[in-house]
Amino acid sequence: MSSSRFEKFSERARRVLTLAQEEAQRFNHNYIGTEHILLGLVRETEGVVARVLINLGIDLNKVRAAVEFIIGRGENPVEGEIGLTPRAKKVIELAVDEARRMNHSYIGTEHLLVGLLREGEGVASGVLESLGVTLESVRSETHRVLTQTAPASAQGSKTTNRTPTLDQLGIDLTAAARSNKLDPVIGRDKEIERVIQIISRRTKNNPVLIGEPGVGKTAIVEALAHKIVSGDVPETLQGKRLLTLDMGALVAGTKYR
Repeated sequence: MSSSRFEKFSERARRVLTLAQEEAQRFNHNYIGTEHILLGLVRETEGVVARVLINLGIDLNKVRAAVEFIIGRGENPVEGEIGLTPRAKKVIELAVDEARRMNHSYIGTEHLLVGLLREGEGVASGVLESLGVTLESVRSETHRVLTQTAPASAQGSKTTNRTPTLDQLGIDLTAAARSNKLDPVIGRDKEIERVIQIISRRTKNNPVLIGEPGVGKTAIVEALAHKIVSGDVPETLQGKRLLTLDMGALVAGTKYR
C-alpha cells in the first residue's frame, strides 16, 4: 500500500486499505476486493464514513454481517501483501475522481465510500444498496458532515475562551481566513499538499518550511488556513485552528516560556 498512487490519500484512507488487506487475510482470500474495502471502512470508526453511515441510519454491525454472509472463507491462510482486484482498482480510481469533482486536494474515506457506490457491480455496492444506501444520499450527507465541522469550531472559539494564553500570544489564521482577511494563494499547490500530508500523519508530523525572507513560507501556511476553513482537508484536520505565535510577545512573557 506504499505505492505513489496513494500519496494523496489521508492517513485514515490509507489505514482503511491496510484494514482491507487484514480482512482479506482473515478470510483467507488472496485478493483485496470491494467487500474488503467496505469492511475496512466499517472498522475505521473515527472517519467521516462512519458518521455518514450512522447519520443515514445504517448499523455498521449489519454492514459487516451482510458482507461476511456473502463472501465466505477460503481454505488456506494467505501470507504477505495481497493485490487489488480490477473492481477494487476501479474503486480507487473513482475515489480519486470523486475527490477531484469535490475540489478536494486529498482522498479521504468519504471518497472511497462514494467510489464503492459508483463502481456499482461489486459485493460492496450490492450490500450498501440492499441496506438503502444510495450515491445521492451519501454525497448529500458527506457534504453536510464536512461543512458542519468548521462552523462548529468557529462558533466555539467565539463563545468560549478555552485557550486564553494562545489567544494572547498568537493570531488565529483560520479565523482570519474565515473573515476574508488573508490573500488567496496561487501556484503553491504542491507545497501545500505536502504540508497537509505531513501534519496528517500520526507520527513525525511537524513540517518545517525553510527559505529566504519573501519566498512565500507564510503564504503556504495561510493557504492551509484557507483549506481548513473551506473543508478541503482530510478528516483529521477538519475543524482545527491554525495559529501563528507572536515570538516577541512570547519571549517578553517570561511565565509562558
